[in-house]
Amino acid sequence: MATDIFSDFGNLGLGDLAQGDLFAEPEREEVKKAPAVVKEVVQLGEKDLLFDKSYTCPVCENAFKNKTIRTGKNRLMRIERDLRQVYTPVDQVKYDVVACPICGYAALTRYFNNPTRMQIENVRKQICVNYRPQIWGEEYYTYEDAKLRFQLALANAKAKMAKSSEKAYLCLKMAWIMRGERDVLDRNSPDYKQIKTENEALEKSFLKNALEGFVLARQKEGYPMCGMDEPTTDYLLAALAFEVGDYQTASKMVSTVLLSHSASSHIKDKTRELKDEIVETVKKMAVH
Repeated sequence: MATDIFSDFGNLGLGDLAQGDLFAEPEREEVKKAPAVVKEVVQLGEKDLLFDKSYTCPVCENAFKNKTIRTGKNRLMRIERDLRQVYTPVDQVKYDVVACPICGYAALTRYFNNPTRMQIENVRKQICVNYRPQIWGEEYYTYEDAKLRFQLALANAKAKMAKSSEKAYLCLKMAWIMRGERDVLDRNSPDYKQIKTENEALEKSFLKNALEGFVLARQKEGYPMCGMDEPTTDYLLAALAFEVGDYQTASKMVSTVLLSHSASSHIKDKTRELKDEIVETVKKMAVH
């Protein structure tokens, strides 16, 4: 697996965690480069939609604050093929990671408060002792802030040997961060094409890792998975497979959803749309 998804681990003081497979299974005895400078077009008023929410770190037990979007202040514009929800005026995904500024423990909001005792010990040994404290944006998080916070959460997920679904969900959201950043890149910058190309490559890498992780999770974990029922997860697998060019897997998962008795009409409608896209894409490939 390419290690470029771990590109910022070194900046966090966690370079050792960049080695090895993200989805490697723990042994059973366990149960016992500088970021590119991007001229970002900041949405006016973003700071006005945020507030500082208080947390207590389950690893170091210190209190801290994390920027959070005020409920009802953001408007949903659309839902993309891979279930990314696009809001205006603020990209909500930028604020999905909670990170302790003192010890370096970080996770997606839904996972932050419930690490096991063994996971806490692993985080203390592999994250806390090496973590280089970071300064995030005082008024809002830029995409550079968000990318580093997600890298920190990914390092923690690897250190605590989180479930495949948690790591896959992180990779999926990191792909969404790359996509959101690409939407606000300065097209007049002399480095625009290079930054855009690197951004697209990283997004594809994160999508591939998300697909790998969800495939593993589907084999070993129960539902709901990351808040999704089985048909929604299967649809997401089909969408991710389509995004990365694995049309065989995409078609297989589409069939699974369409034959499901528990899939909602909404998910089946989205799956039929995806099926049409797959058929059209494969036809075009056959012509060429």
